[in-house]
Amino acid sequence: MKKLKLLLSLAIMLVIATVPLAKAETGTIRIDPVWPIMLESPADFTIWVQGAGDPTSDPNILLAMTEASWNGLTGDVVVSWSGGSVSFDKNTDFTAVTDNSANVPPSGTTEGARYTVASLKDHLSYGLSVPISSTETIYWAMKPFLDGGPLTGTPQPFTVTLPSTDPRMLVYALGKTVGSEIFDNKVPPTIPGFMIPELATIVLAAASFGAFALYAVKRRK
Repeated sequence: MKKLKLLLSLAIMLVIATVPLAKAETGTIRIDPVWPIMLESPADFTIWVQGAGDPTSDPNILLAMTEASWNGLTGDVVVSWSGGSVSFDKNTDFTAVTDNSANVPPSGTTEGARYTVASLKDHLSYGLSVPISSTETIYWAMKPFLDGGPLTGTPQPFTVTLPSTDPRMLVYALGKTVGSEIFDNKVPPTIPGFMIPELATIVLAAASFGAFALYAVKRRK
């Protein structure tokens, strides 16, 4: 009986020890600045791999925006980098999705390298007085960028331009680690690349900063 218990304990320890290795690469892509920093368009960013998963090939940029942001598009969303760019057309490149339990992208990834619609809506709701409802539609699009990579521990710059009258968008990235034929690495959902703020948020931030600056001046006097 003691031998059986010992064997079972060793088996459990072996499983626990191997699980992290199998999932080590998932979620090691980083984009800076990270949420909850909000930036105006066009916005500059850097992307790299932190820790396991270096190198990650076939990098794809993934955009997710509110329905209001999609409706307000006045031109292509453009992601550019040194030597190249990729454009996203409002009517041909974005996919509408409502179901909170749905995955983005719906296929071509490992289970850990995708995002739920509920997670995207949650992050898109940041700073809103009324969060995005479970029945509201959001739009997403995904395309290769950075000339196929690879992503490594060395940061690479890129710029995102979002021409919308009501801008609110997240930026993520996916890629493939060595030996993988499908996407198995991503930016963790808890730290999306960035969010283009609504005008009201910018005004509120400016007012808060102005009040703080006035307070600092009075303190110095």
